Amino acid sequence: MARADNKTQAAAGDVDTFLAGIEDAGLREDSRVIAAMMARLSGEPPTMWGSAMVGFGSYHYQYDSGREGDFFRVGFGPRKRDLSLHLMGVYSDGGYERRQPLLDQLGKHKRGKSCLYIKQLSDVDMEVLEALVADSLAVMDRDYPR
Repeated sequence: MARADNKTQAAAGDVDTFLAGIEDAGLREDSRVIAAMMARLSGEPPTMWGSAMVGFGSYHYQYDSGREGDFFRVGFGPRKRDLSLHLMGVYSDGGYERRQPLLDQLGKHKRGKSCLYIKQLSDVDMEVLEALVADSLAVMDRDYPR
């Protein structure tokens, strides 16, 4: 099967300029905090992915169907109403069920397959959030060695 390109790919944009352009001051500051945390935990510099996502590191995947591509190991996207944290290791390691004890301690959030949605960082326990990000990165390191 031919390789299908992802809609979201690494881009040449400047992360600092992107973050500085976030209109909502609270979301802008929370995004900077998340960027610093993900950079520290991943050991990777931030990179723009598409026009509105910040990713750290990358990995190559290939599904049994033959579809393959590249994506960031962990990342986030500031949206109008919340922060969307993309924890790729959570998705590849069976979802959130194994992480329920941490999620019970996290604070106010919503979730999708590989995303946590947080309105503002003051709604969550940052140590628990860091533990979730670190867990996701550990799974990625196990399943997709650098």
